[in-house]
Amino acid sequence: MRGGRPRLSQHFLHDRRTARRIAESLRAPVGARVLEIGPGEGALTEHLLDRGWRVVAVEMDRALAAALARRWPARDLIVVRGDALDYEPEGEGPLYAIGNLPYAVTSPLLFHLLELADRIEIPEIVVMVQREVAERLAAAPGTRAYGALTVGVGLSARVELLFDVGRGQFRPPPRVRSTVVRLVPGGPPGLEPGRRERVRRLVRTAFEQRRKQLRNSLKAELEPLLAGGAGGDTVAGIDLERRPETLSVEEWMRLEAALADASP
Repeated sequence: MRGGRPRLSQHFLHDRRTARRIAESLRAPVGARVLEIGPGEGALTEHLLDRGWRVVAVEMDRALAAALARRWPARDLIVVRGDALDYEPEGEGPLYAIGNLPYAVTSPLLFHLLELADRIEIPEIVVMVQREVAERLAAAPGTRAYGALTVGVGLSARVELLFDVGRGQFRPPPRVRSTVVRLVPGGPPGLEPGRRERVRRLVRTAFEQRRKQLRNSLKAELEPLLAGGAGGDTVAGIDLERRPETLSVEEWMRLEAALADASP
């Protein structure tokens, strides 16, 4: 599924049953537009086309992109050679997304897709990621895997872990396990993009010192509220002795709102 050559540390999915199962996980109607990220040799592309979808496959590797276009010249397939991080969809109507995200740029690609969902309708995203990343995406507050990525994505989408994919189903086998996840874009009601980015910045700042209490990891941000002893030990009902990984998405939103109200 993933574009590139083995010499570039790429891993191609070769198991047809797994490819079919991934395609079946995308709940798109016949005729839907589907964006495939990193089609590689087309293991997944074949099943996407067989389900009657109009596929736009974004592939960085020139040779792989050309091979895909030659393989299905008469099907509903458009091959775009380029970086998926730069891809801007054309046309109207809903766009579904699917693919095996390169480990090195998993987070940027996820956020790129979620940012696109602010501008166009993306009902669903199904992607294969490193198992560790999948666990972070779906982690609960207070767990070791919970972090800035969890909250950042949780502000924009609902995450569901679907199934694991074994190392032996790739050529060459990767060193890590993979997991297929489903993201359904749509964050908390009324959370506009500008405020969502402010919450993300606050979260990133706090998690840079995740072992510290909020009072210390967000010292500069809290200063307007705590100056002169105002605010006490809590802000928006949140104990400032808590650590970043214990706050839910809703609590991060409350904290950001309180800080915004206190700003000059």
